[in-house]
Amino acid sequence: MNAENVHQDIDLAAPDLPREPEDVAGPAAPGSGAETAFDTEAGALIGPEAEFEPAESESEPAEPEFERAPEPATPPTGTMSAERLAAKALEARLLGGERKLRRREVAAGAGLSLLSARKLWRALGFPNLGDEDVAFTERDQSALSTIVDLVRDGKLTEEAAISITRAIGQMTDRMVVWQIEALVEDMVQEQGVPDAVARKRLVSELPNLIDALEEMLVYSWRRQLNAGVQRLAVRAEAGLQSSEEGREGDEDDSPLPLARAVGFADLVSYTSLSRRMNEKTLAQLVQRFENKCAEIISVGGGRLVKTVGDEVLYIAETPAAGAEISLALCRAFTEDEILPQARVAMVWGRILSRLGDIYGPTVNLAARLTALADPGTVLVDSMTAAALEQDERFVLVPRPAEDVRGFGEIHPVQLQPGSGRGLILD
Repeated sequence: MNAENVHQDIDLAAPDLPREPEDVAGPAAPGSGAETAFDTEAGALIGPEAEFEPAESESEPAEPEFERAPEPATPPTGTMSAERLAAKALEARLLGGERKLRRREVAAGAGLSLLSARKLWRALGFPNLGDEDVAFTERDQSALSTIVDLVRDGKLTEEAAISITRAIGQMTDRMVVWQIEALVEDMVQEQGVPDAVARKRLVSELPNLIDALEEMLVYSWRRQLNAGVQRLAVRAEAGLQSSEEGREGDEDDSPLPLARAVGFADLVSYTSLSRRMNEKTLAQLVQRFENKCAEIISVGGGRLVKTVGDEVLYIAETPAAGAEISLALCRAFTEDEILPQARVAMVWGRILSRLGDIYGPTVNLAARLTALADPGTVLVDSMTAAALEQDERFVLVPRPAEDVRGFGEIHPVQLQPGSGRGLILD
């Protein structure tokens, strides 16, 4: 593929307008400073251009990143509303200054072809832009240079750079939506204002929260990164031993490298309940469910992988930890005066962890067992039961064999609490 010359006009994360002839020039001359690791034909980041950009005959008009009122031909005679002034001040603070740069200028400033820059912007989840949209600040250029320099210095491959960038974009997008909704809901309840009023008022309230939220974000990321490193470097001895029980292969030769306890908890009759609830009550139920799951899983030393409506997926380092979490979840929902009971299942086995999610037959089997569990009970498979049978904290009650799609005949085992107090929540 032809490399784009970074000193030419360049474009960003939108379907391109018809490109000028010089925009599709051949490879940059050696020593021109235009070549980067992102722009080489062999590089993984830059694939065939047709994969990312429409052909000239199919080009679509670029869409602006932000909706803006058309600028009048003559200066406005009125004054800007207080709400608009507050929004502009907040934007300047968050973006690091006034928007002054176009996408081609930002890409060129980072020493990148536009195609490469667009891949990174798309990974971050940025909306489409046109060549003439003045939508960037110098901070955008600095951020682009930061990830590119990691590749140029050999610290990341291009594929890893894109994957990590996509993780940041997706996680922060979900986090921001979550935080805004939580703040709006709090204002509605505490200040007694309608939802629409709360959303407008939030613009003036956010400046007082930005620094604290940013500090907590960095703090949490560092703590979570440290916890992840510890899981890599100091695997629990019980987990290493259990990973060999009943499983072929060892820690080094398995195509699915991680041995983990994988669990699902599924609320009973959630669909019928949600149909009878108004929006506010349903939101409170979902929030209560997610908060309770997150608390129990974290106290038990596990990790909440994701929630999907009325279901939560979690993992733990050892079979015992997974069993403790599963029993605690089941007990919590049974005793809760608002939430319905839950079906819970847990399987010990090997998984593949990618893109913040987990994959493999172990995950599928745990999902299948969840559907077989009675409300208020926990099921495990026979291999997981074998890993727990010597632990007095658990009682294992075999159930009749079941024919499970994709797995054939399996032998479910009901997990019940044995001696000890179980997982204790403060």
